Amino acid sequence: MSNFDFDLFVIGGGSGGVRAARMAAQRGLRVALAEVLGTDGLGGTCVNVGCIPKKLYSYAAHYHDAFNESRGFGWSVDGVRFDWATLKANRAKEITRLNGVYGNLLRGAGVTQLDGFARLVGDHEIEIATLNADGSPGHQRLSAANILIATGGTPHVPHFTGREFVLTSNDIFDIDPFPQRLAIVGGGYIASEFASIFNGLGSRVTQLYRGEQILRGFDDEVRHFVAAEMIKSGVDLRLNAGVVDIRRQDDGLHIECEGGNRLVVDAVLYATGRVPNTRDLGLDAVGVATGAQGEVLVDAHYRTNVPHIWAVGDVTNRVQLTPVALGEAMVVVDQLCGPAPGKAARSMAYDFIPTAVFTHPNIGTVGLTEAQARERHGEVTVFRSEFKALKHTLSGSSERTLMKLVVDTASDRVVGLHMVGADAGEVVQGFAVALKAGATKAVFDSTIGIHPTAAEEFVTMREPAR
Repeated sequence: MSNFDFDLFVIGGGSGGVRAARMAAQRGLRVALAEVLGTDGLGGTCVNVGCIPKKLYSYAAHYHDAFNESRGFGWSVDGVRFDWATLKANRAKEITRLNGVYGNLLRGAGVTQLDGFARLVGDHEIEIATLNADGSPGHQRLSAANILIATGGTPHVPHFTGREFVLTSNDIFDIDPFPQRLAIVGGGYIASEFASIFNGLGSRVTQLYRGEQILRGFDDEVRHFVAAEMIKSGVDLRLNAGVVDIRRQDDGLHIECEGGNRLVVDAVLYATGRVPNTRDLGLDAVGVATGAQGEVLVDAHYRTNVPHIWAVGDVTNRVQLTPVALGEAMVVVDQLCGPAPGKAARSMAYDFIPTAVFTHPNIGTVGLTEAQARERHGEVTVFRSEFKALKHTLSGSSERTLMKLVVDTASDRVVGLHMVGADAGEVVQGFAVALKAGATKAVFDSTIGIHPTAAEEFVTMREPAR
């Protein structure tokens, strides 16, 4: 590798890129990482405009209910008001701190950081477009034995009349002024999370989805249950409602939906999917194969059809989750450096990946949906429990919790676990270990629950629902 400027050149400073760069450098490779630091900053979507700020805003939104619920426990909370500017400023401060943490990790590992847009211009060559001190454009050309593409994804907005008036999830965190009337278009987890968040913060939220139910791909019972809870909390969820056009008038943005229904709002958030960030990367120039949506095609070890070029994370359009990108990055590091002493080379499995959706209430899920389990295993046994959590016996809230186990009848193995309720992600993370290890329903039944918690319900369900 000594004939090149670097052993590994990473394009993209998100979770996967930073992890691969840092760990490869610690294993002795000469590593560079290019990221346009004037845009999102280190950490990628998750840190800057995704998981972290979204979860912080979700916490903020929960206080609305917490203040109301506290009265049932003897508290008197008067004069409470929400300040949008304070939340935005505090979020920005925390994100800046995290950007610095990522930078320190890279520097501490000996990674060369480059601020600029990198693209492939030759077999092993990368060109970085930068800005000179006087503001004029500059270019730097470097070579690398191996190149890792970790440029992530970006929100996709379809073309329609009024497209220029909409916001994406990249923009919504700093919207100004705070929208009193907000329309959210989409039915995936991003749209549904922001519907809950802005509803909790005080917006009048209308969620428009052209499908028959939100959260396609999740367990059907979970989808219907959380939709009902969101409606109960104040979200105006309209299904089978595709947008025709959006026009600006004096009183706001006028949305016309299929079927002739109309809506007037202050702002529109489009959360209708994400596409891989591969534009202008020069992939065609070096023959890297891509898919229908521009995703980089890779093998089981994240190598592209060009042997020295690799790709991980959302740019491959597999499972768009930060921990997945981190795991994929470590597979690449082991391929480049060999496994760590005494360890086998890592691989990535995509079964039993736990997922949380920060709607209000939260969703936590791991393993197969009921429909997937029936298709794969044939006969399954479903255990289900729905109840009002202990907290809400005094809070006055009508929120309910759903917990569900899907069991392969033949083997007794629990193949799906689903929860809608407070802190569902925190609860399901631990159970994900059990499912990954192959736990059976008998193991669940023999496990002592922690009382009184909602989580104990998973080990006390005895009677099948079907």
